[in-house]
Amino acid sequence: MINFKKLDTEQVNQNTTSIDSMDTHSILKAINEEDKTVAYTIEEILPEIEKAVDCAYECLKRGGRLIYIGAGTSGRLGVLDASECPPTYGVSAEMIQGFIAGGDVALRTAKEGAEDDEALAEEDLKKIGFNEKDCLCGLAASGRTPYVVGGLKYANSIGAKTISICCVKNGSISEVSQHSIEAVVGPEVVAGSTRMKAGTAQKLILNMLSTTCMIKLGKVYGNLMIDVRPTNLKLVERARQILITVTSCSYEDASAYLEKSDNDVKVAILMLMLNEENVQELLAQYENNVSRVIRHYKEEK
Repeated sequence: MINFKKLDTEQVNQNTTSIDSMDTHSILKAINEEDKTVAYTIEEILPEIEKAVDCAYECLKRGGRLIYIGAGTSGRLGVLDASECPPTYGVSAEMIQGFIAGGDVALRTAKEGAEDDEALAEEDLKKIGFNEKDCLCGLAASGRTPYVVGGLKYANSIGAKTISICCVKNGSISEVSQHSIEAVVGPEVVAGSTRMKAGTAQKLILNMLSTTCMIKLGKVYGNLMIDVRPTNLKLVERARQILITVTSCSYEDASAYLEKSDNDVKVAILMLMLNEENVQELLAQYENNVSRVIRHYKEEK
């Protein structure tokens, strides 16, 4: 039996007990007031998030992968964060992956019972050759999802790094992860509807986790996404504007050097800034980190 009385995510919010009799404006205001509290909750647990980020970054730096697992809303958020990393930061689809209990069909349709199977996550992880170099991040608003617990236990058993994110105190997944993050956002506007504040909290944390890792891996120069893949018209134009912003070149030169670099924004930046054609070796020497290359170049001058 699940003891709902101990789950923060299942409690009744006393601020919204009459929400069913409110007019539209009052409902929206009530939701907004509750949402305002989420960022402050995240602020209080930044030290725990920092430890988790550093753990994931070290794995990625050494060639490992960051894998998210979850069920329902939590699983969907993990898949979303993972799927947005390749176009934004130019990483492979394998580096950061998301798995949801019940498989991809569960992204659109609830697959009953899948989240209650502890062994299922182990099966999913084995299919991708999950190993000791990787980092597993388990997501469960309730902190107790068996699918996530099983995945974390398996990851621990093979010597991988483990992180958990939940929205309750003393979650079961916290007990089996090496780095636990508990964003206790309190009762939802609609009791138990964890796609609301709990979902927002998890999304904010995932934004921090993946974005900070990408920054530390050299995927950002200043605050510009210099590893963006120009795979559509909007992204091609964004790549041009990044080159113009960083190097103060003309629009025409931005277009020309983007073509010369085979749409590699980092290479184009260095070609323009260093006035050299062959910069790939230089980039490789500094682990593909443009900031480090430019700092070294300025020191040499």
